[in-house]
Amino acid sequence: MADIRPFSIDVPEETLVDLRDRLARARWSEPLDDPDWEYGIEQGVLRELARSWADEYDWRRHEAELNAFDQFTTEIDGQGVHFVHVRSPHASAMPLIITHGWPGSIVEFRHIIGPLTDPVAHGGNAEDAFHVVCPSLPGYGFSQPNNAKGWSAKTVGTLFAELMARLGYDRYGAQGGDWGAFVSQWIARLDPEHCAAIHLNFLFATPPSAEALAELDEAGRENYGRFTHYIAEESGYANIQGTKPETLGYALNDSPIGLLAWIAEKFRTWTDCDGVIENAVSRDDLLTNITLYWVTATAASAARMYRETRLGGAMDPQPRLETPVGHACFPKEIMGAPRHWIEAQYNVTHWTDMPRGGHFAALEQPDLLTSDIRSFFHPHRS
Repeated sequence: MADIRPFSIDVPEETLVDLRDRLARARWSEPLDDPDWEYGIEQGVLRELARSWADEYDWRRHEAELNAFDQFTTEIDGQGVHFVHVRSPHASAMPLIITHGWPGSIVEFRHIIGPLTDPVAHGGNAEDAFHVVCPSLPGYGFSQPNNAKGWSAKTVGTLFAELMARLGYDRYGAQGGDWGAFVSQWIARLDPEHCAAIHLNFLFATPPSAEALAELDEAGRENYGRFTHYIAEESGYANIQGTKPETLGYALNDSPIGLLAWIAEKFRTWTDCDGVIENAVSRDDLLTNITLYWVTATAASAARMYRETRLGGAMDPQPRLETPVGHACFPKEIMGAPRHWIEAQYNVTHWTDMPRGGHFAALEQPDLLTSDIRSFFHPHRS
């Protein structure tokens, strides 16, 4: 069997000292006379987050919390892969690989791993248990900054299917949002003999025809309007990371203020927070996620996935996916599409319109997401 090595997070103290020193020496730009989030993150909010990061945030506490999960590393196709692997105490548990996106990390799942693996301890039933595999995407976190080109959502799908085989799982499910949704789709396409079903909290479909746009009702136009707004006003980060990720990466890797601004602005825009990040995601969860990018120096390599996926054809139109798909539709997701468009391209067997929540569902609404994952996979366990 290929080498799988136990792993524990242990960030050198000098890395944390350097981070606090850089935050203290930040050079701030002149603020707008009339602060406006439409221009980017508002400086007063950023200054407060930076102060909290430098003076109050305790990485060691959260490092210990992450280390409470069993973690491992292995190498597949020359790429180091870090992953959390928590086996359920229930022997009948279903294997499930859950995948994060950008600007997320394994931190996204810290509140759902326990309920998924040990539902009885969290008020659930043993028959809803999962063995959870939670990898860091190549080039993200402790999966090492990758130097090789080509790690698109499709190639990551191949990688993660191999990871599940390496762990001895011959039948499993997949779950994800953001890049994790695309990776999960590719796992289903590339490993249909073993991937029984996938659950997604980010799912989009393009218009099936030119006439389809004109035929939308009011609800459909409002839904699709989230996509047009995203393209017009919110997709600049994707264009930069999809074309010149290295140029941006130097700045994000050198400046914690820049990294904080780049990621925190997305959490404010993409969550169901009514304009205040902490209404949806705790400050500690936000800063732990960002600190993970900083201490691993992976901001640049993580950004490359946008370019690799665009160049590698992983976003090109594909045949209808016949693997059963479950969709948890959160109201503040960054884009949407009418349900019948999605059902034309995916074998959707389960659809839940959530009452609240946004793009970072596992952090924002862990209970709702956990419940929906359990419900969807129930008929796919055997």
